[in-house]
Amino acid sequence: MPLDPDIAALMDRFGVGGAPPVPPPDTAERRAGNRRLSLALAPDPPLAVGSVADDTLAGVPVRIYRPRPPGPAPAVVYCHGGGFIVGDLDTHDAICRRLCRDVEAVVVAVGYRLAPEHPFPAAYEDCLAVARDVAGHPERFGGGSGVFALAGDSAGADLAAAVALALRDAGTPVAAQLLAYPVTDLTGRGGYPSMEEYATGYVLTTAEIEEQILLYVGNDPGTAADGRASPLLAEDHRGSAPAVIGVGELDPLRDQAMAYARTLEDAGVPVRAHLYPGLVHGFLAYDALAPAADAAVAELLGELRALVRPTAGAAGPTAAPR
Repeated sequence: MPLDPDIAALMDRFGVGGAPPVPPPDTAERRAGNRRLSLALAPDPPLAVGSVADDTLAGVPVRIYRPRPPGPAPAVVYCHGGGFIVGDLDTHDAICRRLCRDVEAVVVAVGYRLAPEHPFPAAYEDCLAVARDVAGHPERFGGGSGVFALAGDSAGADLAAAVALALRDAGTPVAAQLLAYPVTDLTGRGGYPSMEEYATGYVLTTAEIEEQILLYVGNDPGTAADGRASPLLAEDHRGSAPAVIGVGELDPLRDQAMAYARTLEDAGVPVRAHLYPGLVHGFLAYDALAPAADAAVAELLGELRALVRPTAGAAGPTAAPR
């Protein structure tokens, strides 16, 4: 499968397609590098939404995006990616702004605690606490619409999927879950050919995935197999929220993402799964600079919109020039 030429040019421009540096950067360096890349990829000026405000919910930092015009709207809790060790409210600001604008939703981005300082289950607990708070206060988040959804990318999609299962168990209605290139199995048990086929040269390397997982769950197989860490391995997926899942063909996490889609489908969960030719891990952040990534993001957000705003249609508002 050939790499999308625009993505290839961006990888070359930002130096993210070659072999990992030796020695590898430490955690602080990785966080700084991730932040620089995320801000470089973001639209300038930022996409306009109704309002953006930082706050704290359940003791967790959040950033709340409200659409315009004001009025009843679905609420979406967003869990950012970053391998459980990098990423923050700023690195995913552009993604949350587009989610807010295109879905016309109140987006609550979670600034959860990161490993290795805060290993599993800290990130999961933070995301679950915020989700419970938002779902329990529709008058504050969504103007009383009562429609609640979860979303995330990469490690954040793992967190969103696990939280969706926890809320199902608690009887909390969840209208949808949007999972972009999710990691879903942290056990390292194998059986995912894409982890070998795209181990290097496509932004995210298999070695980085393995290291990030170790920092998050340690080397205890029981912890990695916990359904709160590895939603693919949860005992029962029946009744989980309808899912929209998207992953690039050239992503080492491709097979884990599609395995989760099949598992949900087998459990009777409505799933809309997409495998995008030529795209790599992290394509949500490339939408302003690569037409193929932009089209993929538009499709995923359109399908989420159809689930959380069914009477409004899937097309969403006319996009402003980018």
